[in-house]
Amino acid sequence: MTKKQKKMLARILIAGALLIAASLVPERIYLTPTWVLDFGNLPFPEEWAATGGTIYSCPRILLFLPAYLIIGWDVLWKAVRNIAHGQVFDENFLMSLATVGALALGEYAEAVGVMLFYQVGELFQNYAVGKSRQSIAQLMDIRPDVANVERNGEIEEVDPEEVAIGETIVIRPGEKVPLDGVVLEGISAVDTAALTGESVPRDVAAGGELLSGCVNLTGLLKVRVTKEFGQSTVAKILDLVENASSKKARAENFITKFARYYTPAVVFGALALAIIPSLVDGRWQMWIGRALTFLVISCPCALVISIPLSFFGGIGGASRKGILVKGGNYLELLADAGVVVFDKTGTLTKGTFAVSEVHPVGVSESELLELAALAERHSSHPIAQSLRTAWGKECDPQRVSGVTEIAGQGVRALVDGREVLAGNARLMASLPGWTDGAAGAVGTVVHVAAEGRYIGYVTVADQIKETAPKALADLKAAGVRRTVMLTGDSEAVGRAVAAKLGIDEVHAGLLPGDKVDQVEALLASKRPREQLVFVGDGINDAPVLSRADVGVAMGALGSDAAIEAADVVLMDDDPSKLAAAVSIARKCLRIVRENIVFALAVKGLFLILGAIGRSTMWMAVFADVGVAVIAILNAMRALRVK
Repeated sequence: MTKKQKKMLARILIAGALLIAASLVPERIYLTPTWVLDFGNLPFPEEWAATGGTIYSCPRILLFLPAYLIIGWDVLWKAVRNIAHGQVFDENFLMSLATVGALALGEYAEAVGVMLFYQVGELFQNYAVGKSRQSIAQLMDIRPDVANVERNGEIEEVDPEEVAIGETIVIRPGEKVPLDGVVLEGISAVDTAALTGESVPRDVAAGGELLSGCVNLTGLLKVRVTKEFGQSTVAKILDLVENASSKKARAENFITKFARYYTPAVVFGALALAIIPSLVDGRWQMWIGRALTFLVISCPCALVISIPLSFFGGIGGASRKGILVKGGNYLELLADAGVVVFDKTGTLTKGTFAVSEVHPVGVSESELLELAALAERHSSHPIAQSLRTAWGKECDPQRVSGVTEIAGQGVRALVDGREVLAGNARLMASLPGWTDGAAGAVGTVVHVAAEGRYIGYVTVADQIKETAPKALADLKAAGVRRTVMLTGDSEAVGRAVAAKLGIDEVHAGLLPGDKVDQVEALLASKRPREQLVFVGDGINDAPVLSRADVGVAMGALGSDAAIEAADVVLMDDDPSKLAAAVSIARKCLRIVRENIVFALAVKGLFLILGAIGRSTMWMAVFADVGVAVIAILNAMRALRVK
């Protein structure tokens, strides 16, 4: 608990003790002539006085007033202050009017009890909000206080905002990474849990990228800064989190508008209940009592507190899993996801080439890979790099000579004195009797020939992410009706990836503008109340992310433009987190609807009972504080994410 919450708890305990003590004090105290308190069969006061006994009595209000003022002074003050500012109809006004009226009618214990339980509900609400904020507050702790900059051969501690791009910073074990950069020296394990929600550390070494907000665990690292602090990962995350609560969902806006009209309506309703029947039958005290009970019941705390708390809990629970949702409105839309559209490269695939198939002709697989890798030894093309990686050995420069690049076709080289050709089908066309056996291959095909004889081909393709099949399966299980993939790659590659993942529909060979057109067509064909979600990672996806109902960006490797345009950011580039985000959103909306229905149903029932005199002030307390506490407990379930 915070210091303020502890003070409130102390006030509640003191007021509760005073209420019990005041309730136990009898209305009159009878003393014998010898000043002995007699608890036996007391005679009537007149007979007692005739025997010389003494009768002591105290105005009951003086017994209960200390407890009332201790527990309720701040509510009374807020009500007066708000009235002075023109804000009359709120829960403070309702509580003050009802309890002061109860005191005037002689219902002292009820007046203190109403205020006491109202403050218990407020304390519980504040504690619940604090718990909800905790998961997001943990993110706030990723902001580093200082950066160790290497300047003129010495280490200086400066504010991260004062570090320029290109400067070298030193990160010791246990320190937070203050700025994005590239590792120059050192090997270490890095804790990325604050960014990705994953507890397994990631290894980094020279040449590797390092994101701010991580924690260096083991080794000393020297890092060259690539982004200013304002553009760094940690700054963007903090900005997203801090602004998330400002974007309210439709349910939150509905409750705000509802309370604005509901509160004055019940106040005037209570006024009518007190006056109109009293003018008919003259029983003013009874009808005023019912009106005060009506006011206590009507307080909209359960709705006003629990609905925003549910969305805040959903956002907090998602952030703990490395899913940043920029506002409750996007959480609400995500819950109705019916069509999910994926970009292929970097989203469902790794965006890196690797050898997927090896088809030798008359030689072994290892020999085919060896000759292809050696022939491509001097090339920096990703295809050549993937061939060398697949071979897995160091290329001896003495074995390769006479390398000639043939534009648009491939390369010719002497490997161990043998002429080797490595390239596309056009390069092989001059070989006698050659036929292309790789016509149906998916990916980039590298044909290889040695000493004028065709010896096979190697297929190099973008690799599907390990979690992509699970992502698609989970989305289908979650009730997503239609999955679509958009790609600038060839039709064959697109259809092959879609078939492996079980995607319903694929559109290939698209430019950025074509992707927007496809999304427009999908938006036009979606069902009523169904939302379209687009998932992408590249700068060319930014227009589509903005156009979709909900744009989801891959955060760790995605471009800044994509992250800015997106409504939801998956911090570890794991597409399976999308299904988790949908599940969190749906759970959050389910809790919101439960709270709305429960609160309105109980309020409506007790308002009717109060109006016809079947509800006591204590029942009114349950209808107000009890419903609020139950709704808050339900709202806190949004924090728990499997």
